[in-house]
Amino acid sequence: MSYDFYRRAAIVCQAVPCGKAATYGQIALLCGVPKNARQVGYALNKGRLGEDVPAHRIVNAKGILSGAAAFETADLQKRLLEKEGVNAVRTPMGWRVDLKKDGWHNTMEDALRFRELFEELGI
Repeated sequence: MSYDFYRRAAIVCQAVPCGKAATYGQIALLCGVPKNARQVGYALNKGRLGEDVPAHRIVNAKGILSGAAAFETADLQKRLLEKEGVNAVRTPMGWRVDLKKDGWHNTMEDALRFRELFEELGI
């Protein structure tokens, strides 16, 4: 089996539902490498996951829109989230979403489904 983190991350990011936010660490965990949260951020910032990935739905562990600088304008990530119904509140650390309310609460079944899919795809 050939391990391809970027293909895995793209698949998981595409599964984040509209109107929900996920964390870099959550994406890494669902890819099978829980310590690779920074690699998720790098991949999103550098466009390694493709153009059809909803990168605006991925935030840091505290819900901060830390990837906003990678978008065309500083407020684009916030505007895209708000268009989907995810409210972002200004804090001293930056724009923040409420992960308890608007976070993607994936299930163990989701994780197992991703694992099976990765095995089927050989990644």
